[in-house]
Amino acid sequence: MTSSPYSDEFWQYFGLMFAVIYGFALLIGVAAWVVTAIAMMRFFHKVGVEGWIAWIPIYNQWKFLEVGGHSGALALLSLVPLGSYVVLVFQIIGMYRVGISFGKDTGFLVLGIFLPFVWMFLLARPQEFYDLNRLAWAGQPMPRAGYGAVPR
Repeated sequence: MTSSPYSDEFWQYFGLMFAVIYGFALLIGVAAWVVTAIAMMRFFHKVGVEGWIAWIPIYNQWKFLEVGGHSGALALLSLVPLGSYVVLVFQIIGMYRVGISFGKDTGFLVLGIFLPFVWMFLLARPQEFYDLNRLAWAGQPMPRAGYGAVPR
């Protein structure tokens, strides 16, 4: 039997470091999910969607896509390898449309792309006004969920 070049003590420290790093990453991931869900819940209340939907992983994407004027079924592409990239493109287009309804410019969209939870918190503030007439004036489709939703 061959012997390992590493001692048993090395493997104990290696296992401990792996557990600490994995635990830290898991903690950061859960914290990011909670903050994003809170932001999305506040945003959903603002646009007329029930807030509890923000806590359900695929369903929250479904409703966000509908608020952006797309078919919510596109969210199911997240379950297919590389399908998340397609969903991301449609979410960015939806962010652009939602930004129009709040009277925001394209620069605000950049914030939504890189920090979506900040984008949602800012749009959910009391002083922000959600006006679907802006979408009509810009020639964009109406949302499929929330206030002013068109029938499917």
